[in-house]
Amino acid sequence: MPARQPSKPRPRRQTAEARPYHHGDLRRVLIDAALQLAAEGAEVSVREAARRAAVSPGAPFRHFPNRDALMAAAAAEAQRRFRAEIEVALGQAPASDPLGRFRAFGLAYLRWAMRNPAHFEIISTGRYFVHGSSAELTRDNAELIALSEQMLADAAAQDLLRSADLKRVQIAGRALVYGFARMNLDGHFPRWGVEEGEIDRMAEGVIDLFIAGIAKP
Repeated sequence: MPARQPSKPRPRRQTAEARPYHHGDLRRVLIDAALQLAAEGAEVSVREAARRAAVSPGAPFRHFPNRDALMAAAAAEAQRRFRAEIEVALGQAPASDPLGRFRAFGLAYLRWAMRNPAHFEIISTGRYFVHGSSAELTRDNAELIALSEQMLADAAAQDLLRSADLKRVQIAGRALVYGFARMNLDGHFPRWGVEEGEIDRMAEGVIDLFIAGIAKP
């Protein structure tokens, strides 16, 4: 009787934790790790993002050769999320009401910035990387500026604005929402007697005050 052949061991099934990331998945996970590190106030680096992603320290460098490249991608993702919020808000504002759309734009900006302070800082300051080095971020910012220009131009065409200097109105609006978001990020509101639960209502109030100031009675 021939000797019984030893059975081959069955390959172990990989768990979800042990399964390696595909290249496309790894890039996404590294970006999410960078955003999370920033949200925690931690130092962002390619190696630390790799540690969070549970991959070897050298694996991320196929996607991001340095920290600037990683932060540019993280900023692009933060900007994508920001734009998605803007689009939702504008989708709920009538196309025939340019000042209503301008208000919705500003309020969406503020609410997103207040809910996502680390993401706001990534896309609005030079703390993490030089913004001009990211063609994608530069293009997106230009498109958002053009969008606000068009809303004001539409309002002017309907004779809704007090001032004909649209650039000045646009920059004033930008200064308002950016300054309010920075005040929130830097923790200034308590010294102005605005409690945390009142900040959203205050944001809406200052936007309405601005709109009332630029609109004809």
